[in-house]
Amino acid sequence: MISTTLRGRYEGGGVREAITTITLDAGAVKLNANVTEATLINGSSLEGLSFSLEKTGSFLIDYHVPKQDVRFQFMNRVRVMEKPLNFTYTHWRGDNRTAVDGTLAIDSANKLSATYGFDSGISKLGYSYVHSGLTAFEPNYDFAKNSWEVAVSKRVFKENVVKASYQSSSKVLGLEWSSSGGFKVSASVNLAEEPKFPTLSFDSRLHVEL
Repeated sequence: MISTTLRGRYEGGGVREAITTITLDAGAVKLNANVTEATLINGSSLEGLSFSLEKTGSFLIDYHVPKQDVRFQFMNRVRVMEKPLNFTYTHWRGDNRTAVDGTLAIDSANKLSATYGFDSGISKLGYSYVHSGLTAFEPNYDFAKNSWEVAVSKRVFKENVVKASYQSSSKVLGLEWSSSGGFKVSASVNLAEEPKFPTLSFDSRLHVEL
């Protein structure tokens, strides 16, 4: 089966980003081709062109054509004291970076997560609590930046989610409304800047199966 996803991001009254993804679904493995607006501007080019080979829950290989760069990602799951622990190992060949992410599901409402970069020693710790399946509270701490981030989201009108977030390092306060219908409206303001004007953006997505 072949499917196409069109995604556009608009900010400040103009197009900020446009991506077309063509997916060939061969059962357990998917082959994706991604094309951005940079590939088509001023004639066809390799700018913004990338390919990925994916097996859900197992591996993902990305190849960025103009940079000739490859990203390898491998996923695995083990059980710790009867609790599922998901691991993700990622290596960026071009930057020669390697990182490991782990998420431990304590129960259906509580999760712990951690990220460690082998080359940089960057470590992040996160916690997620979901109340009644509708409201999520997610604090995170970045040891490299000595900063924290907190996000609170709530499901409203069945398929819509409202999310508020704050980053202490950048002092950016964000508000987001997303819908399963394929669109997202975001607003953010930097509390460290004067004057404090919000930045607005709109994300839309269209999925077609052939």
